[in-house]
Amino acid sequence: MKLKLCLYLSILFFSSLSQASNLGGRIEIQLINKDSLSSYQQKGTGLLRAENSGLQLQQSFIYGNFRLNKDWTFDTVANIFADGEKSLGITQAAFIYKPLSPNIIKFKARAGFFYPKMSVENSSKGWLSPYTYTQSAINTWIGEELRILGAEVALYSSGRKRQSPWSWDVYSGIFKGNDTTGALLTWRGFATHDRQSLHNDIIQFAPIPSVENLVPYIPTPTYTKPFQEIDGKLGGYIGAHLKYFRTSEFRYYYYDNDADPLIVNNDRLYAWRTKFHSLAYIHNINQKWRILAQYMKGSTLMGANAVAGDYVAWYAMFRYQKDKHSLSARVDDYYLKETDAKPYDPNDNNGTAYTLTYKYLFNEDYEFGIEWHQHNSDVENRELLGQTKKKQQTQYMLVFALNF
Repeated sequence: MKLKLCLYLSILFFSSLSQASNLGGRIEIQLINKDSLSSYQQKGTGLLRAENSGLQLQQSFIYGNFRLNKDWTFDTVANIFADGEKSLGITQAAFIYKPLSPNIIKFKARAGFFYPKMSVENSSKGWLSPYTYTQSAINTWIGEELRILGAEVALYSSGRKRQSPWSWDVYSGIFKGNDTTGALLTWRGFATHDRQSLHNDIIQFAPIPSVENLVPYIPTPTYTKPFQEIDGKLGGYIGAHLKYFRTSEFRYYYYDNDADPLIVNNDRLYAWRTKFHSLAYIHNINQKWRILAQYMKGSTLMGANAVAGDYVAWYAMFRYQKDKHSLSARVDDYYLKETDAKPYDPNDNNGTAYTLTYKYLFNEDYEFGIEWHQHNSDVENRELLGQTKKKQQTQYMLVFALNF
């Protein structure tokens, strides 16, 4: 822990010598009233983050955007969490190349550990949502199991440069280290929270008997390690953004980790072949009203059809903002349908979640918020643990945040 802390502080220190253009962070304290169902982080079957009711540190991170020269910058985010298996680590660290150019079509690139820009919800510093404290099921999963350890190149063109109302970007990326993506989604199911996995993190889930005794395959642990490289193969994605003035934007991505589902590592973690399409939309109705939506459809496979499933998830959100007040309302819906033929390992899961969040911004540094969140889930493998498969979880939050 001390060695890693020194490493992260050293990165920030030496980078700051390069004329930091932006350095800051956020501390978020929440008073939470949660239900009695144990969190997945405690090896329970709950799909929310909070382990206990009461006052707790929810978010704490430092970000830096460091100008290295006229073309290159370095972005990093280091987080401290009070929950989970790992408390201190990096969630993002990337070198960004964006040269000045008079051309109508321009080029940019980045390399490191970063998120593809498929989310219109998570647009604040530290890849948080400016709308709610509990994120959508789609972006909760992205924050848990998906990060790019690789490189991305892009072409983009401003509508203003072409005297057009339309601007566009196209992206292509390659990566390693996402081979376990899909394990958590299949065996635990979609969750809703705001904890992002740290580099080299571990995520626990319930001790499901069919996972621990995966006959005739090698039994696997009831945890996953995101960002693991298992088969040595590259994955990839493509994406496109289309913007109309500053009013509307569409984002489409196709992601495929191209993992070999027959390969297992020394931790008995399999590679999962996971791929999906994602379509996101944001529209400013007027200065006060905004709508956001995202739809994802994909599949995941482990072993020779040992564990397989097709999944669909979507959310829709309305946000109203006036002066220092904002109110956001979101509905989530998802399902994963098992497509393998292993009745002893049932993995069907589906659910619906509702979120209502009020935020008051005292100024750019201080924020107060109230949130109600309800998650209704139907997870078939809960019955293997002697539980009913249908659960309803409700939590209430009072939030105070400091940005610096």
